[in-house]
Amino acid sequence: MDELRKSVLGLLKEDARYSAKQIAVMLGKTESEIAEAIGYLEETGVIVKYTAVINGDKTGEDYVDALIEVKVTPQPRSGFDAIAEEINRFDEVKAVYLMSGTYDLTVMLESKTIRDISLFVSERLSTIDCVVGTATHFIMKKYKDGGVVLESEEGKNRMAVHA
Repeated sequence: MDELRKSVLGLLKEDARYSAKQIAVMLGKTESEIAEAIGYLEETGVIVKYTAVINGDKTGEDYVDALIEVKVTPQPRSGFDAIAEEINRFDEVKAVYLMSGTYDLTVMLESKTIRDISLFVSERLSTIDCVVGTATHFIMKKYKDGGVVLESEEGKNRMAVHA
């Protein structure tokens, strides 16, 4: 990847709201050069999606995030890929990662209730033939997400609770 595309990608990772015009000014290039670089990054699949980092605590919506560690038996020809593809098909799944360590895959899930996540693990995930074990962790509070600190300065000034 050439330096211009790397620079454009770096700026879009920092803030996907930057326009081609803003990036052009930052990099000392023309708007058409930047638009062409962005088009190339999108067409070649380097940029897959633009998304927002949401502070769920401020939306007023109830939700539960979970990290599920999954131990599997790799498949003879496809290893972990076929299993990951099967897990990817579930709408509740936000991300699937191949991991080193005790568990093979990590699945990130978002749902309305802990019960929904429980049912997902017991009725959908654990019923996949090659899944041999899971460990579910519920995310209680997010301090930083997508590289963005979610806790405001005012939250840091809360009174300490003493036992």
